[in-house]
Amino acid sequence: MKILCFAFLALVAPVWAKDNADLDVARRLENAFVKVAEQAGQSVVVITSTRKYGTAMEGEEGDGQTPRGFEGTPFEYFFKRRGTPTPMPDVDSAGSGIIFRKDGFILTNQHVVEGADKIKVRLRDGREFPAEVVGVDERTDVAIIKVNAKDLPAAQLGDSDKLRVGQWAIAIGAPYELEYSFTVGFVSAKGRSAVFSRSGSAYEDYIQTDASINPGNSGGPLCDIEGRVIGINTLIRGLNRGIGFAIPINMARSVADQLIAHGKVIRPWLGIAIAPLSENKELQELVKLQNGVIVQEIRPDTPAATSDLKPADIITAVDGAPVKTPRELQQQVLNKKIGQKVILDVVRDGKTVKVPVQTAEMKDDIAVASRKPGQTPKTESAFGITVQTLTKAVAKEFGIEETDGVIVTEVTEDSTAAERGLQRGDIIVEVDRRPVKNAADFKSAIAKAEARKGVLLYLKRGDSSTFVVLKEK
Repeated sequence: MKILCFAFLALVAPVWAKDNADLDVARRLENAFVKVAEQAGQSVVVITSTRKYGTAMEGEEGDGQTPRGFEGTPFEYFFKRRGTPTPMPDVDSAGSGIIFRKDGFILTNQHVVEGADKIKVRLRDGREFPAEVVGVDERTDVAIIKVNAKDLPAAQLGDSDKLRVGQWAIAIGAPYELEYSFTVGFVSAKGRSAVFSRSGSAYEDYIQTDASINPGNSGGPLCDIEGRVIGINTLIRGLNRGIGFAIPINMARSVADQLIAHGKVIRPWLGIAIAPLSENKELQELVKLQNGVIVQEIRPDTPAATSDLKPADIITAVDGAPVKTPRELQQQVLNKKIGQKVILDVVRDGKTVKVPVQTAEMKDDIAVASRKPGQTPKTESAFGITVQTLTKAVAKEFGIEETDGVIVTEVTEDSTAAERGLQRGDIIVEVDRRPVKNAADFKSAIAKAEARKGVLLYLKRGDSSTFVVLKEK
């Protein structure tokens, strides 16, 4: 009997050992998650932003009586308060944040505190403090707010540059006002861009995660398995789809440091609008190049405007460092000092040329001139556009000062030009790098162009310079 028992134990012991080993691994992982929740959660705060009823955010209009979003709709009549206004309750919205420094500086999203009349911060231990906005950066959706408190449990920040796809990603925040919710997923991708439409020159370099992120998580941390903050949760792509986005902590930290020091972010720039060459097939075919960054537009009164840079130039390197995407170009420029001269490798007319540009401080806003519509006689037409020689009289009619080139007076609906975004009032100054000073020049240049390959138009729009490529259908 003893022999049989020993034999049985000998058979089942390896199974028990394996099961215990698996459980040990699971327990260690479980303990790691619990540790993150306990330690990292101490530095997470719940932010309540209060806006007065009917108050419109900056840039919005409202009558002060109808709830924002119902003006001009069939429901406006039912909501509008008539006669003596009755006081209405304030509107609260909840978000999240992390304690950036122990002396009361808190990092969150700009959109969490945007338009707030009053901000309240609640710590994990239950203490509440009023907060003031120190600075916001719309381009990265980062904000710093301040509470009057000391010795707060500041978050441990990681290094998002060393982040790898497949790592654990842990989100902590207050989704749907459910405070200190903890969700787990993975880093699904890095360097995501063009996932959110935001005004200005937005810098998008998002971490994508499938950790559940919902309204209220905004401004809260995305942590690694060590509890270090690797990102600031900011966006979701639909509800319950497992696609969320976070601002890399290295970017957020850099912005936060400048907001604390200066109240704003001081950035170097060149003054150009850019796009990846891969998205412009017509130009890609013209230049016989696969990668690079197109100079879409040159802004007025900027370093680029005083340099030899031109619209339709393709930038392939900055000071010898190759750039294939707009993000890579932005990162190279952002690493420069204001006033520093950089050398751009530019492909133009099939040749690579060196273009020196001196950086300057980025402007807060960019003005675009407006034009009044007017009726002008038709002259030369091509690709669905009609142009006229630009004279002083025509310039006066369009409210512009330029008197060199031809002006687009009409764009045919559903034409090639309309598809490429050509507008009435655009001034064409070159066709396939040939100067155009009048309608006759335009007609001659179009006649010599190879429409099947694509025609490059260099034009001015307001105070900016840009280009389009028109190709025969």
